[in-house]
Parts: sequence; C-alpha cells; structure tokens
Amino acid sequence: MTRSLPTRYLTPVDLAEILGVPVETVYQWRRKHTGPRGFRVGRHLRFDPEDVRSWIAGQMGEAA
Repeated sequence: MTRSLPTRYLTPVDLAEILGVPVETVYQWRRKHTGPRGFRVGRHLRFDPEDVRSWIAGQMGEAA
C-alpha cells in the first residue's frame, strides 16, 4: 500500500481515499493527534507522503 503513495503532498481527501476511511476520520485523527503528521499551507491541510509512510509503519508495528 505505502509504495503506491504519490510523491506530491496529500490532501485530506487523498489520504482518506488511500486509506479507505471517511474524510471526517482524517480530521478526527488530526484533532486527537493520532493520525499522520500534517501541516498547513495557508488554510489548506497537507500531508507529506513520507510522514504517512512512517505513520502506517508505526500502526502496523502496534498491531503486531
């Protein structure tokens, strides 16, 4: 899954589609500080694909 992430910064919609979760879940993760690290470009929320990869790897490690 993580190998197919785009190289550009991801929007919340991109992240939700990639992970197969509702967009609201992405925003809930952000509010609870439990999801991948995001950053703002003006008013727009973006996610670095490398941070998403790291977060996924951490989630997989916790599940093991």
